[in-house]
Amino acid sequence: QVQLVESGGGLVQAGGSLRLSCAASGRTFSSYAMGWFRQAPGKEREFVAAIGRSGAITYYADSVKGRFTISRDNAKNTMYLQMNSLKPEDTAVYSCAASSRLGPLNSPLSYGYWGQGTQVTVSS
Repeated sequence: QVQLVESGGGLVQAGGSLRLSCAASGRTFSSYAMGWFRQAPGKEREFVAAIGRSGAITYYADSVKGRFTISRDNAKNTMYLQMNSLKPEDTAVYSCAASSRLGPLNSPLSYGYWGQGTQVTVSS
């Protein structure tokens, strides 16, 4: 089992940057593929990015490709999401998740463990 805690959210102007962190408890962090999802008010949860267990493989939603970078440090049990060139439409609660099930990493159904989320607000 793994527990996840996000941090780094906040209010930023359009064009600005934020870095989100996802700290994991437990000694098995490196055995999980990890992902970031976001949910805006009135909208469904949306895939943002995912990363394989070693960090060598990454996946991005088209809406963030080229602007966001996902990474992980297994020695620190932490995953990151560097967000650049932020847009008002990036405003959402961002949650990290650990994949405990077989399935595509862009589907929330593939993840069994979730953090509580951190708010990101981008003003125009």
